[in-house]
Amino acid sequence: MKNDDISFTSVSKWLKIKHLTLIDTLAKTRNMHTTADLMNLTQPAISKMLRDIELLLGFALFERQTRTMALTELGEFVVRYARITLDDTQSFVDQLNKLRKGGHGHLKVGAIFAATAVVLPEAITRIKLDRPMLSIEVIEQTSNQLLEMLEHKKLDLIIARFTDERFQQPFEFRALGPEPFCLVVNSRHPLVQFDEVATEQLSDWPWVMYPFNTPIRRRMESAFAEFDMVTPTNTVETISMPTFLQLLQSGPMLAMLPESMVQSQVQSGLLKILNTPFKVEPQDYGIITRKDEPLTEAAREFADTLLEFARLRREAGDR
Repeated sequence: MKNDDISFTSVSKWLKIKHLTLIDTLAKTRNMHTTADLMNLTQPAISKMLRDIELLLGFALFERQTRTMALTELGEFVVRYARITLDDTQSFVDQLNKLRKGGHGHLKVGAIFAATAVVLPEAITRIKLDRPMLSIEVIEQTSNQLLEMLEHKKLDLIIARFTDERFQQPFEFRALGPEPFCLVVNSRHPLVQFDEVATEQLSDWPWVMYPFNTPIRRRMESAFAEFDMVTPTNTVETISMPTFLQLLQSGPMLAMLPESMVQSQVQSGLLKILNTPFKVEPQDYGIITRKDEPLTEAAREFADTLLEFARLRREAGDR
């Protein structure tokens, strides 16, 4: 074997993935015949390829013994390089296949609870068909908290409502639709026996309500004033939809909630919508993004999908 230094040029021009595969496979099997079978080559071809590699490097990789082939000290170093390179190549191939299948990367979406009930699942299902490898993380919170997270770039986009005029300057809003509210109770509530429930009757019962700092609660306070009702004092405050539903089922409580959030419970008969003059005006919710920062391709496609589903729902409602 020669003792001259090995040049990068000679190695990069000649050494190929198939050579590294041979080195790695032979180091595992320590047998020429088994290696030839695994690589779907003849044993003479394997022997020649190994000789060529050792001539290029200038030293033996293996010591030929009676029943096995032992790695030399330099051979162990070359095997480590071969395995690292092959692992990197496999990772490259895996990532490339993911890209070719469509969809990759990470999308972090914030949404109010009403959006997670209908429009968001539809959009996620659709975009996952086109981008199966796209990782989507959904954060459920109130509009106030989502706007702050978007402002601090903790989210790519949100589905929410503007709660303060100051947010209208740095953010862009694209409406998805109105969010109608309904007053619900469990199916055993005494008020369900009435064809119409007077506003005076509503104050006699405990309520589950959103906290004071939420947009829905502010609209409810305006509605109480409009209908000359005293704000209920027997209340439980929460932003948790599961808590709303559990409390409604556990006793004679009332709650003003978005229709989309209770649609399935109403259809199944667990909840009843009260027919009452007391109403809370609906408010548009939509996609909110940062004005000064263009969306990624995945986020842009997701937003377009949301808008398309919203358009189809409006058209279906008109029909």
